[in-house]
Amino acid sequence: MDQLYTPWRMPYIKRKRGSADGCLFCELPSRDAAAADNLLVARGAGCFAVLNRYPYTFGHTLVVPYAHSPSPESLPAGVLTEVMSMSNRVMRVLRELAHPDGFNIGANIGAAAGAGIAAHFHYHIVPRWSGDANFMVSIGETQTIAEELSVIRQQMRETWRGLYGAA
Repeated sequence: MDQLYTPWRMPYIKRKRGSADGCLFCELPSRDAAAADNLLVARGAGCFAVLNRYPYTFGHTLVVPYAHSPSPESLPAGVLTEVMSMSNRVMRVLRELAHPDGFNIGANIGAAAGAGIAAHFHYHIVPRWSGDANFMVSIGETQTIAEELSVIRQQMRETWRGLYGAA
């Protein structure tokens, strides 16, 4: 496999793990909404939607509860309901914006299950298109995203406002 130089990932790798102190998902909602690196798409009462900084496909979005919890079973039912409702809204926004043929939705709970941020439960909403696993992914082991994340965020926020009002 080829090596790809990605120095912007070092702050993610070095962050404190296992507690709310230093948790990226606990920090994201308080970041400056106008900052270029803020990928927050929408906020709810108990959770928020944010673009994945290291996406598998265009529009790969995370739905994250505000509560710092490693697993969904410790979250209140109302928060879990809102997480699913926001996941549905994200799918509708992405259908309007990018017309995917399907979605992968899931959660990796715990490091052993592949969670990159195991201390803070979250769902992945990954739009999929027929044939999107092309030679770049399957042979070249390289993922391509055809748009800047800041542009995708703006497009999603505008579509969200058109469907649901304020994001």
